[in-house]
Amino acid sequence: MKLDTRYPAVSDLRLRASRRVPRFVFEYLDSSTGDEDQTRRNRSALQAIRFWPAVLEGSLEFDLSTTFLGRDYPLPFGCAPVGMSGIMWPGAEKILSAACAEAGIPYVMSHVATVRPETLAPTIGDQGWFQMYMPGRQDFRADMLRRVSEAGFHTLVLTVDVPVDSRRERQRRADLMIPPKITAGMILSMMLHPAWTSGTLREGIPSLKFCEDYVDQSEDYNSVAHAGHVIRGEPGWQDVGEIRELWDGPFLVKGIQKPEDAKRLVEMGVDGIWVSNHSGRQFDGGPASIECLPAIRDAVPRTPIVFDSGVMGGLDILRALALGADFVMLGRAFHYAVGALGRKGPPHLVHVLSDDMTANMGQIGARRLSDLAARVIPSSIPGT
Repeated sequence: MKLDTRYPAVSDLRLRASRRVPRFVFEYLDSSTGDEDQTRRNRSALQAIRFWPAVLEGSLEFDLSTTFLGRDYPLPFGCAPVGMSGIMWPGAEKILSAACAEAGIPYVMSHVATVRPETLAPTIGDQGWFQMYMPGRQDFRADMLRRVSEAGFHTLVLTVDVPVDSRRERQRRADLMIPPKITAGMILSMMLHPAWTSGTLREGIPSLKFCEDYVDQSEDYNSVAHAGHVIRGEPGWQDVGEIRELWDGPFLVKGIQKPEDAKRLVEMGVDGIWVSNHSGRQFDGGPASIECLPAIRDAVPRTPIVFDSGVMGGLDILRALALGADFVMLGRAFHYAVGALGRKGPPHLVHVLSDDMTANMGQIGARRLSDLAARVIPSSIPGT
């Protein structure tokens, strides 16, 4: 099967994944919250960023490499964290981390993944980042960070844009609730997708294993029904300073949309800012992430910035880089890929994204990533 002719775009992988996994699984990944206006704004705002085409540029050789937080990467994108990643396809976290290690790009493990950090130690290579929610108990924080570091993860990402649970109505309509309850509709959907079901039975029913290690120690929760609540406290600014002291390595904060928040975090010693609106999964009434990026770049001109939310192809990656991001992360796209094609999916997605980047760089005469900003049509930049 020629993957590049059957699945030449992320949208093709999304469609294939929707047919290959049970409905409640696909709805978990694909859905946002509310009327999903935020998700549509993420896409439309990205699509509004335009470049001047170039002609008569002669022979072009492209360099997609970049340096981020002191490390060299062959490509300026990686795999963003997705909670309960292993529900999308059996062994998804192991598949994705191994594929990213092979490609030399970051894999960001979610705090609420279906495996423990130690499980991925053999597969992450030198590409392990870890995304953390703020545990309410200080002793949990220290022990979790110790385990993450000892497992080989070198970069920490603290997510701060989940103060409360979102409703995620599409998930509810698909009978996927927290805590989960098996319904007749879910059983039927699993029966109609035997490859996913048999693989899941072999791999083990997905659960928040890392969090569950701390459930029995919790004074507030003694049930594994929703172990994620054990480790998700209500973080304040002072907690960021404590994590900075506990973590001896690069430290980013994810979920930033306001310039003043970015400046304050940098002043507190954070090494990087992650501009994100959780891809519309938490709040339906905010700005598109790309609309926030230029002002944050102006506010912290020398600080490394990661961008996500709404990215669906190589051209979107170029758009974010042109507006001030240093690195771009994709969550849904990598999980569409693994849901669509299993182990073959993530390497194919890396090919699709990098090939799309070079095709579009050729159209605008950009040989290097540093050429992108000068090719943007100024009137298409948010805030201008």
